[in-house]
Amino acid sequence: MNLLAIDTSTDFCSVAASRGEALFSRHERAGQRQAETILGMVDEVLAEAGIEVAQIQGIAYGAGPGSFTGLRIAAGVTQGLALARGIGVIGVGSLLALSEEAGKDAADGRVIACLDAHRGEVYHAAYRRTGAGWEEVSAPGLYRPEAVPVASGGDWTGCGDGFAAYRERLAARLGECVSAIRPEAAPSARAVLRLAIPRFAAGEAKDAATAVPVYLRDKVALKTSER
Repeated sequence: MNLLAIDTSTDFCSVAASRGEALFSRHERAGQRQAETILGMVDEVLAEAGIEVAQIQGIAYGAGPGSFTGLRIAAGVTQGLALARGIGVIGVGSLLALSEEAGKDAADGRVIACLDAHRGEVYHAAYRRTGAGWEEVSAPGLYRPEAVPVASGGDWTGCGDGFAAYRERLAARLGECVSAIRPEAAPSARAVLRLAIPRFAAGEAKDAATAVPVYLRDKVALKTSER
């Protein structure tokens, strides 16, 4: 299938496309420029893949959790492109995409994924590689660093900017179960696409209107008095 993937759940603007078994991608730090960057990056990746927009058969997107603004950008672009062409979409969890991106370097395929949720909290999940897929050990949740679930056993790799923002607090909580840390790792559209390909093949694509963010935090904006 000719597929497109978009992820803007962190500071990166990330796009990937597949043409048969070949994958093409762009992954750049964009900060607050994601909205003005994303469509141009889509055009660049599709051009490299040799695919016209009309030839896209499905779109995967990073569903969250992550940056509230970034998640809305990915969901909005996905909805717009998919609705215009009558094609299905698949949302992929950002913490799972982070694990997929970093998992090739993880000892025994064990990943503790932490993204900085700000306000002294992290988005956390833990996954274990099982064959070509992942087993969810701890479901995605919002925690203070000193309260994240502690994975059993050892040789876990801690990934994501949560480990950059709260390294000492997470280290105190997780102790010796973490043998390596990759704070620079981030979710990518390439990882989103790799995770989505078997789901598209299994017929799991949904209507474009279902492309909505997964926030985990109920309150997504501060009042002026709270900032």
